[in-house]
Amino acid sequence: MDAEARTTQTGHPRVVIVGAGFGGLQAALDIGKQQPEVNLTVIDRTNHHLFQPLLYQVATAALSPADISTPIRHVLRKQKRTEVVMAEVTDVDLEQKRVIMHDVSIPYDYLVIATGAHENYFGHRESWEPIAPGLKSIEDAQQIRRKILLTFEQAELEMDTEQRKRLLTFMVIGGGPTGVEMAGAIAELAYQTLPPEYRHIDPGMIRVILVEAMPRILSTFPKSLARRARKKLERLGVDVRTSTLLEEITEEGAVAGGQWMPANTIIWTAGVQASPAGQWLGAETDRAGRVLVNPDLTLPNHSDVFVLGDTATIMQDNKPLPGIAPVAMQQGHYVAVVIKQKIAGEQTSEPFHYHDKGYLATVGRAYAIASIGRIRISGFSAWILWLAVHIVYLIGYDNRIMVLLQWAWSYIFLKRRVRIIAPSTRDNPVPDPAHNNMPAAEKTEVSTIPGQ
Repeated sequence: MDAEARTTQTGHPRVVIVGAGFGGLQAALDIGKQQPEVNLTVIDRTNHHLFQPLLYQVATAALSPADISTPIRHVLRKQKRTEVVMAEVTDVDLEQKRVIMHDVSIPYDYLVIATGAHENYFGHRESWEPIAPGLKSIEDAQQIRRKILLTFEQAELEMDTEQRKRLLTFMVIGGGPTGVEMAGAIAELAYQTLPPEYRHIDPGMIRVILVEAMPRILSTFPKSLARRARKKLERLGVDVRTSTLLEEITEEGAVAGGQWMPANTIIWTAGVQASPAGQWLGAETDRAGRVLVNPDLTLPNHSDVFVLGDTATIMQDNKPLPGIAPVAMQQGHYVAVVIKQKIAGEQTSEPFHYHDKGYLATVGRAYAIASIGRIRISGFSAWILWLAVHIVYLIGYDNRIMVLLQWAWSYIFLKRRVRIIAPSTRDNPVPDPAHNNMPAAEKTEVSTIPGQ
């Protein structure tokens, strides 16, 4: 049976959602509850919903990918008229009202586009992305984790002091919440967890550098909280460089603020670019490729097409809404209500309005900052709040339990359990000490490391 036959055989309204991130999945869940007679199709390139706010913990060996991801089919299994399609959307035909996936297409009565965003390398994607990967998928996190762990293995064997320093230098580009959380997690892993297990690595050679082009990190937070976060990062050993514009990235390091900084591991968290949805829709977009939508999140001149999350831009209080999970989830809920009203022939809701629940960011173990309305808190209490919020928003009781157990283990024992280096042809192999430029006696000494 082809895709069209599956969605038209009952004669019920057809809703297609492209993207099962926070916004798309919230819309799917609400439509399934509010409109059980609707034929709903959810399309995503992967088979799982990913809890991106904790992706940096996968990259730093604190959590397993399975702890923060859940199969989409499992989440929507109780919605009898909902089907899930694992495929990549390549275009949208607005006239024929069809979503196109290479050689297959699916018709719709209402379309929801929630395809998220990817890294914005500001015109340098081809040259910088292979060297400085972003953090948007499980594959990204696993690649970064593998790179960090392999770096320590390489540094353990490296005899050249300058090369060892370069290997043990980790650079994070971008001082937003993701960059700050990533830098803090790398610092704890590199300074506290790993060094005691390596016999030939001097912790004094390790450097973690956070590079931010703006005058301060965490620009969405109040200045007082950003200052506290910076001080905490510096206490963890992070070299925070603000007002430092990145100029070049190479395999050997980066040029930032006119200074050459040798580094082996560079991670990109500096900006995002919306998915190609704006091109599919032939819509007007902003500089980041986000679709300019109406106040009810519909596409101009197409009241049956909704765009939300990181794919859309909408103004509130004279500034665009941030690309964070709470915004996308509230938009997903709003869109579900509007579609229900449209199907019933009712007058649609008021324009979308985001209810700001505040901002949270963690800076290493047992320290976070929180801005909730007029409330400003930092330290352990903010960290407990951060833990609670993230556990609540995780999908699946089993994931919540596993994450709590992993966090408790890491907090008590300062250990990271997810540290298996899986073979991959994408990695540079661990250098063979027999090929290093070192005297024969030193080669013999290094070759005995596995037996220590």
